Amino acid sequence: MIKIEGLSKSFQIAKRASGLRQSVKALFHREYTTVKALNDISFSIEPGEIVGYIGPNGAGKSTTIKVMSGILVPDEGTCNIMGYTPWKDRVRYVKKIGVVFGQRSQLWWDVPVIDSFELLRDIYKIPESEYKRNIDLLVETLDLQSIIHSPVRQLSLGQRMRCEIAASLIHSPEILFLDEPTIGLDAVSKIAVRQFIKTINKEKGVTVILTTHDMYDIEAWLTE
Repeated sequence: MIKIEGLSKSFQIAKRASGLRQSVKALFHREYTTVKALNDISFSIEPGEIVGYIGPNGAGKSTTIKVMSGILVPDEGTCNIMGYTPWKDRVRYVKKIGVVFGQRSQLWWDVPVIDSFELLRDIYKIPESEYKRNIDLLVETLDLQSIIHSPVRQLSLGQRMRCEIAASLIHSPEILFLDEPTIGLDAVSKIAVRQFIKTINKEKGVTVILTTHDMYDIEAWLTE
């Protein structure tokens, strides 16, 4: 289902100037340094697995997820996911995947959570019967009844993360990318998220790719 071969990605980072004179000079002539985020990465993942992509901060975990979700284009290498090249077949491909970034929201900040879900239903063109079935399951399983009508900005981090995961699964994706999904969560919220992910993997066969440096996540979730 997922095959990555020789993936490489570099970024141009502006050098920081020290001192007033160098700072003024940098306004007119900025110097850059090349940072290698990914260097010849290769791996494969079978359908229905929960796979951990592990490494310290700055190791390229998030960059890999962004390439695999079609947000970034690699400098070199191939990425075949369910027959799609993510950055080339993005319109069709995004309907097959769900993505949760721990530091980035896909919910609208000032409106109730349910309104964000309704907007996502329209974006993904989800049939009404499928949407209702998925919402009922997600609200019950993730315990969202008491917060679904609250604006996102009023939620705690743990509550928001449960809503983010629900939003990523509204359209019944076959693959779920989780980029540090438990970062900053309290112990109770972490347990709830872990249990839910294991449930959808077991009952619906959703393939899960998780980036983390939390050893408890690794022990609690992963098959690979």
